[in-house]
Amino acid sequence: MMNQESAQHHSILQQIARRAMMERGLQPDFSPEVDAELDRIHGASLQETAPTRDLRELLWASIDNDDSMDLDQLTVADILPNGKRKILVAVANVDSIVKKGSAIDDHARQNTTSIYTPAQVFPMLPEKLSTDLTSLAENQDRLAIVMEMVFGSDGSLQSSDIYSALVRNHAKLAYNSIAAWFTGEGPAPDHVAANKALAENLRTQDQVAQMLKRLRQDHGALDLETIEARPVFEADELRDLRVEKKNRARELIEDFMIAANGVSARYLTAKQSPSLRRVVRSPKRWDRIIEVAAQLGTRLPEEPDSRALQKFMAHQKIDDPLHFPDLSLTFIKLLGNGEYTIEFPGEPSTGHFGLAVKDYSHSTAPNRRYPDLITQRLLKAVLVGSPLPYGRDELIELARHCTLKEDDANKVERLVGKSAAAILLESRIGEQFDAIVTGASFKGTWVRLLHPPVEGRLVHGFEGEDVGQMVRVRLMYTDVERGYIDFVKVS
Repeated sequence: MMNQESAQHHSILQQIARRAMMERGLQPDFSPEVDAELDRIHGASLQETAPTRDLRELLWASIDNDDSMDLDQLTVADILPNGKRKILVAVANVDSIVKKGSAIDDHARQNTTSIYTPAQVFPMLPEKLSTDLTSLAENQDRLAIVMEMVFGSDGSLQSSDIYSALVRNHAKLAYNSIAAWFTGEGPAPDHVAANKALAENLRTQDQVAQMLKRLRQDHGALDLETIEARPVFEADELRDLRVEKKNRARELIEDFMIAANGVSARYLTAKQSPSLRRVVRSPKRWDRIIEVAAQLGTRLPEEPDSRALQKFMAHQKIDDPLHFPDLSLTFIKLLGNGEYTIEFPGEPSTGHFGLAVKDYSHSTAPNRRYPDLITQRLLKAVLVGSPLPYGRDELIELARHCTLKEDDANKVERLVGKSAAAILLESRIGEQFDAIVTGASFKGTWVRLLHPPVEGRLVHGFEGEDVGQMVRVRLMYTDVERGYIDFVKVS
């Protein structure tokens, strides 16, 4: 590609993203009505209808991506007698500013999620809110909804509570540097090195998270590890796709959020309130999962069994760590997509197959996901004993809408990711690569290269290929605008 064209990578990908969003009914821009509402907001809200505890002195810290500014949650630990540990998760009280029915809320309700593309993030909420006034920003007093959890020495949940609180983020930390410190592969980040109490608190959090992870896996939670690639730009030129791997700090937040989401769901159920759940009802292609496991020497039960699958995955992670991300991706495709559903009091719970939990809501990222804001409003209504903000039919429609729009957002992100990959590969037409089959249906057969981690369509030689199989392919064609990358199988 010519240098003049190279300098336009960023702009090209932005245009592709905006067009893809509008084609799917997603709004890339905020309306004048939203802008007018924003002009009337001059500071973070510190007033709440529910009784609010002042917890600003606790050693709250955020752990997120290096460049994240939309901070949804903080965590802190406390050591109790008899080997017990208390974990507090503070979630940004977005509803204190974003009111149901406002222009800002209408935009969030339409898109339902922030959309992350290689060239631009399209936030669900305006950045004045999501990265500032409703973000749990460092050294700022903020309102939060706190999920308090007490765990036994074996990681079992002993008790829990939910309440409104005033909190303060004392340290903005990043996944990679904290994970390296946890494992001894890097020094303590500045905040941690300067505060012994914070260091001890984070170590306690890590210990509890590891216990929770083991306990969930014992109950059949799947330990999946996929390859996620983030684009690397130099000026406006796309130079590489950098793989981001799972690590101890990411797992810490993941495990605490799963626990907190469970607490939220059970709290609403106990208060006879409906709740919005995220579920994978049952694997879409368990038959193919059985075949893949059999090829690797393991016989799985004929009926879907998350414990048996997790036991197999744990063995494979130890036995073949190099190919474990590819196996994880295979099973994610075969498990199928999750969906939002409403659970009403007295009705049976569907549960989440991949997480091995029956009580799972989305409640810990209200700056980025609309379902979490819905759950927050339900929780706040229950806390003060006010009428629920949503009726039965409205909740059912919202669950359907959130499922559809999240799927649309994922398609936009994938399309722009493929366009970015097409830019990287267009000078490599004719080269051969090792790949794994990631999709096989009447719509077509798809493969992902092992390096760089790029997905494309297998347009020739796909007969008999199925998800999880390894193939050798040759790059034949790229189309940046449409995100097309075509391969043929090499005999």
